Amino acid sequence: MTIQVELSSEAEARLKAAAVVRGVALEAYAGQLLQLILAPQTPGTGVLTPEDVETTTKLLTEDSASLPVLPPEATERSSYYEDRM
Repeated sequence: MTIQVELSSEAEARLKAAAVVRGVALEAYAGQLLQLILAPQTPGTGVLTPEDVETTTKLLTEDSASLPVLPPEATERSSYYEDRM
């Protein structure tokens, strides 16, 4: 099936960039996103399998390569309370 979707220029640019990062055609990536969103949802069992954890981890870290690397002192306790020192 073919559909047409109007996107803002910002959304279009983000979609194109995400497709490039994944090495797939824009149309294929948009289709993958729609398939993912429209996939049937089944109620969970409350038990995670190792495969569930791996899949979730991959989804959560998918675009992490583009995140900035923080210096070690950014995560030190003292950096959270600078105004109280």
